[in-house]
Amino acid sequence: MRDRVADNNYVKLVHSASLMATLVALLLLIIKSAAYWLTGAVSILASQVDSLMDIGMSLVNVFAVRYALRPPDNEHRFGHGKVEPIAGLVQAGFIGGTGIILFYTGVGSLWSPKPLTSTSVGIIVMIISTVATALLVGYQMYVVKKTNNQVIHADSLHYCIDILMNLAVIVALVLDRWGWSWADGAFTIAIAAYVLHSAWRIGFDAFQHLLDRELDDSTKAAIREIALGVDGVAGLHDMRTRQAGQIKFIQFHIELADDLSLINAHSISMQVEHKLQARWPEADVIIHLDPLSIVEQEVKSGYHF
Repeated sequence: MRDRVADNNYVKLVHSASLMATLVALLLLIIKSAAYWLTGAVSILASQVDSLMDIGMSLVNVFAVRYALRPPDNEHRFGHGKVEPIAGLVQAGFIGGTGIILFYTGVGSLWSPKPLTSTSVGIIVMIISTVATALLVGYQMYVVKKTNNQVIHADSLHYCIDILMNLAVIVALVLDRWGWSWADGAFTIAIAAYVLHSAWRIGFDAFQHLLDRELDDSTKAAIREIALGVDGVAGLHDMRTRQAGQIKFIQFHIELADDLSLINAHSISMQVEHKLQARWPEADVIIHLDPLSIVEQEVKSGYHF
């Protein structure tokens, strides 16, 4: 069973998720701006600044997704998929900047709290924002499950943070109605801490992709199982994997009987490659053929690993 959608669906899903994120961020910026103007709550201002950052990131995502989906060319034979983790680093920078702004805003409000007005309007606006963001995250998670796209994954994590931020703002506004004026600043600082932590997580994951981190253990185990399931493959070693965008790069050595003809050995390797690409249609597979006797000699000499 394939765990990835076909290329045409991949493009359609990723593009739709990017466009939806941009439209939702624009809508939220408009209604949060109105809510801040009516209430004066810095927690809403913090959420408004975050929505402005969302628009910037969504535009970056649209560019990154379109560029990453370009087919390989003469100068980029492995494709353009690494634009995705680069966009992830940009997102981490945006999110980190948002966190710093929120922190200083929260400290200022906590130090000199001001009475809020029209908190009921603010609460209603933040509830609407929470529902809209939750619907967006639900769709993004669906797209990530189908495509494993890193840009959309990072964006969905950020919007999950937005949901928590919106809920925190609602709590702060409710507490302010009860006379706890410090709650606005305190919740803004708490949100800032969580945002900074999330920026670190997204940036670290993107950096690991740029360093060609191996595929996860379950995927590598599936690769090994498929290869060893082909008749004639006596063993497998020296597997190396990585991922750039939607393309999985897989390479390894298979061990074959010494007396196989070159034609038969090639046929076996092609069977392995076709089975792997049936599971992962976008995979780029390189297979090296080793005679069993050579493998045994390498093991004895300590070269084989």
